[in-house]
Amino acid sequence: MSDFPRSLLEFQRRFPDDAACARYLAVVRWPDGFICPECGGVRGCLLTTKAHTFQCYDCHRQTSMTAGTIMHKTHLPLTAWFWAAYLMATHSNGISARQLWKQLGLGSYKSAWLLCAKLRRAMVDPNRDPLSGLVEADETQISYRTKDDPPAGGGGRSGEGKLQVAAAVEIQGKGPGRVRLAVIENASASSLRTFLKASVAPGTTLKTDGWSGYIGTPDLTHEPHVVGPMAAHIVLPWVHRIFSNLKTWALGVYHGLRKSHLQAYLDEFVFRFNRRRTPHAAFRSLLGIGVAVKPATYKMLIDAGVRG
Repeated sequence: MSDFPRSLLEFQRRFPDDAACARYLAVVRWPDGFICPECGGVRGCLLTTKAHTFQCYDCHRQTSMTAGTIMHKTHLPLTAWFWAAYLMATHSNGISARQLWKQLGLGSYKSAWLLCAKLRRAMVDPNRDPLSGLVEADETQISYRTKDDPPAGGGGRSGEGKLQVAAAVEIQGKGPGRVRLAVIENASASSLRTFLKASVAPGTTLKTDGWSGYIGTPDLTHEPHVVGPMAAHIVLPWVHRIFSNLKTWALGVYHGLRKSHLQAYLDEFVFRFNRRRTPHAAFRSLLGIGVAVKPATYKMLIDAGVRG
């Protein structure tokens, strides 16, 4: 898989049909060869009577390549999944469900939205390493929109009318490394510590603007820089650049993010930013995580957004 396509034309040649996609997916799912999920057997054959399905020689169980993945029980062709994953992973700004609907000629906007939502679930590797070394951390507020409401206003750290978002940026040399973003309830010590515990490794040096919510965070060395009259982006240049890029992206691609699914969009931004230097490898990462995460139905995705 080292000769991965680096252009749309190469991608089309590499994955012209479902059969080519299935061969690639089988290698992603079983890099060391087929393993039966029922008995652990390693001997199996690809059926010719049922699409993308292996049958175990030992227990005779039939296993679809997409079973138990984000593509579980999909009614879309594999080519649609591959094209969507490629566009979402490699396009510098990503692609909205409405754009994907038109580009891929999908039957409905709902199908395109569901496809994007499932791919976003595969943009968070459950085994990813936390940030470490020197890390800038701060919070901001993101205006949201709903079907009935325009983007809301508000200011200060109260979060009134907006959603509070925390960010942590790993500093590598003179620039940013990896990023983490999360919706938080407020800028209290409790909310910030929960975010940092999930995002930053113990022993990390945390650089902040001196906000009291960061003081006393366990297992971290706190390096506060009280802003005062100085602009915050001078003290924390990289985390504020992330905030600026995030807001520009949200307005440019989605014309504002919806409140109920904000975390999923933050995950998409983080996925692409953290792989900005290797965009084509991002496609492999997306499919690799996609075969490992549990499947979700449309109702599950909607309910998760409502709860969020």
